[in-house]
Amino acid sequence: MARLGLVVNPTAGHGRGRTAGLRAHAGLVTSGHTVTDLSAPTLAQATDAARQAAVAGLDALVVVGGDGMTHLGVNVVAGTDLPLGIVAAGSGNDIARWFGLPVHDVPGALAAVEQGLADGPRQVDAAQARVPGHEAFEWYVGVLSCGIDAAVNARANQLRFPPGMGKYLRALAAELVRYKPYGYRIVHDGTTEELAGPLVAVANTGQFGGGITIAPHAACDDGTLDVLWATRLGLARVLALLPRLFTATHLRHEAVRTTTATEVLIAPSPDHGPLPPVAYADGERIGPLPLEVRLVPGALNLLG
Repeated sequence: MARLGLVVNPTAGHGRGRTAGLRAHAGLVTSGHTVTDLSAPTLAQATDAARQAAVAGLDALVVVGGDGMTHLGVNVVAGTDLPLGIVAAGSGNDIARWFGLPVHDVPGALAAVEQGLADGPRQVDAAQARVPGHEAFEWYVGVLSCGIDAAVNARANQLRFPPGMGKYLRALAAELVRYKPYGYRIVHDGTTEELAGPLVAVANTGQFGGGITIAPHAACDDGTLDVLWATRLGLARVLALLPRLFTATHLRHEAVRTTTATEVLIAPSPDHGPLPPVAYADGERIGPLPLEVRLVPGALNLLG
């Protein structure tokens, strides 16, 4: 049987994470595993605890929660041999869903973990985001975005009411009122783009924002990133484009461009528009532009 570290976000899924964590812990112990609960009051403390336990010796790390907990797990184990198990119990669960893992199904998620432990993990790509010229980086496995969606995410995180999706609708309305196309410079594998627009996304998996398929052709094991941007869009055209994101028909819009790359630089372009929002990846804050993104094929060992 395996030595497993378990990290639970009790607030995930509007409080469902706590129940899912208790069920996951009990199920893993019943299966004969040695389980160490590494949960902590903050994500930073939980990350530290997980890293210390990984160094001390684990066979796998299992996270319970949403995309934020997956992001935590990825930043502990990516680039190592330690595999990651995901018990998806958050509000969005975009990453788990894209990987084909059970969502809001603790027994199913644990079965996937057990199968991965028995058969060996599958290798999937992960990306590193860093400030140019710096060695330190942060891993992500889903989608990095520094457009209007990131601005909405940041604003919603500061709101205390209304609860749930109401916060995001309120944040979206506030950002749309003040929206002007941002100025971007994008360098992808030696090609430079200068533009004004609402969005730049660098996707390893294809989904973000609780079900928006921003990069429908993305694959997490193809050794490339899907880069998407939109240009020449004022407020009226952004409002017209937004519904198409929910049906994955935005790629047919004349203002949307896509390419694939292994390395991407995203920087502000003051000549083309105001400073873009702070970048988010896997729903978590990464930092302001400029940022370099580099794909590392097979960097993550995933159970299930």
